[in-house]
Amino acid sequence: MAKLALRPDNSCFISHTRRACSHTPFIRTTSFPRFHFHLSPPSNYSLRLRIVSSAQQNAKETHRVAKAKALTELQVEEVEKQHENLSGTWPPWKNLPQRYKLIGTTSLAFVICNMDKVNLSIAIIPMSHQFGWNSTTAGLVQSSFFWGYALSQLPGGWLAKIFGGGTVLEVGVLIWSVATALVPFLAGYMPGLLLSRVLVGIGEGVSPSAATDLIARSIPLEERSRAVGFVFGGLSVGSVMGLLLAPPLIQNLGWESVFYLFGLLGIAWFLGFQVLEGGEKQLNPKSLSSPDTVTNSWKTSLTELNGSLKDVPWKAFFQNRAVWAMIYAHFCGSWGHYNCLSWLPTFFSEELNLNLTEAAWVSILPPLASIFVTGLAAQLADNLISRGVETTVVRKICQSIAFLSPAICMTLSSLDLGLPPWEIVAILTGGLALSSFALSGLYCTHQDMSPEYASILLGITNTVGAVPGIVGVALTGYLLDLTHSWSISLFAPSIFFYMTGTMVWLVFASSKPQSFSEHN
Repeated sequence: MAKLALRPDNSCFISHTRRACSHTPFIRTTSFPRFHFHLSPPSNYSLRLRIVSSAQQNAKETHRVAKAKALTELQVEEVEKQHENLSGTWPPWKNLPQRYKLIGTTSLAFVICNMDKVNLSIAIIPMSHQFGWNSTTAGLVQSSFFWGYALSQLPGGWLAKIFGGGTVLEVGVLIWSVATALVPFLAGYMPGLLLSRVLVGIGEGVSPSAATDLIARSIPLEERSRAVGFVFGGLSVGSVMGLLLAPPLIQNLGWESVFYLFGLLGIAWFLGFQVLEGGEKQLNPKSLSSPDTVTNSWKTSLTELNGSLKDVPWKAFFQNRAVWAMIYAHFCGSWGHYNCLSWLPTFFSEELNLNLTEAAWVSILPPLASIFVTGLAAQLADNLISRGVETTVVRKICQSIAFLSPAICMTLSSLDLGLPPWEIVAILTGGLALSSFALSGLYCTHQDMSPEYASILLGITNTVGAVPGIVGVALTGYLLDLTHSWSISLFAPSIFFYMTGTMVWLVFASSKPQSFSEHN
């Protein structure tokens, strides 16, 4: 509190009073003591003021920091929330069921598979001109793929059962992709070129058995037709993409570019799924393990491998009539499919007088139409099974459509009916597209009969089914040089096998589950 101090003075009390006193004689001048009032702060006032001011500043700073911290926490929470929302939907397939991831990755591999298979059917035309090959030599080069394809079927099925379909598929993609990229370096040296195509065949030959193993062990019966259709439908997509991309690449960059680009796509697929999080799980799910699987490691001993091979009921397989029906049906379907896949671009180019680009575009139509037919057939087959129709009946209906349709269309195309070229194209497109019903017929029967041995069964039938690729493709070129007739060289043999295959299938095929181990 301020102190009040009184101090005397000899002058007047108030200044104007003094002036009055000095000039007014009637008033006696009286001297009053004068006092000065001084208000002085206490001794610790400045210190206390600084303390209060500092406290106020500290409070303001604390409030500012708290406010900034609160805003920062809100921002962090918002960012984390956004990250959680983003991570919950990216990648798009993250929340898909495991079996759908398997089907998607396998189908993508099959797309690349057929891109590497059909590239030669387009590139063979400029390659033949450059190296002076006749039809017989061109047929030999194209058929060399099926040498490796046939050799790898049974080993592929057996390895898929031992190591799992995912591991086998990955290795197969790497082998065929590297071999494809090497074709331009070896094209001038015939043994090297044939060897590279054999390796492509080996790599692609294990993929059907690997896919069959994945489907049989992870997809329920009521979804199996759609799963098989989606996976093997990737072959049709690959054919379309290969035939679509090959002509402009060849015309602008040379025929070598097709093999470089398509080979690199497969290598990128392999590397991508090595580093992609969850890629190994997608291709090697634990759900695919079974009590019958010896091991899923490449370190499995040779003794265990030999033991597992001996455990396969080979005798029971070949004593079953339904297995023989699958074998012959696979042979018949492959004869028409592989010959058309290899020779149709040349047929369109030479017989219908189309240039390279036009022939390739026309060759796209059958596999493009097959994509839609595959989805229709799969949906139809699964719906029939869900409604209680016997599985064997459904498989017989689908496979009969797959055989009779191209047989009828090839007959119409081979007869001299005076049809214009584009009508022949339309007829062949329709027949070959309907042959995709086989994916809901023959190609589902292996899983229906025995999920345990489905990959090995497909290995057996696919081995025989690869023979038309070896014999038929080369024989077509030889007959073409000999007769100069597409009707005799290409269509007549295919019609014969389609018709006989239909009869055998209807009489002997069956989708009833089989206990081959017990029979063994």
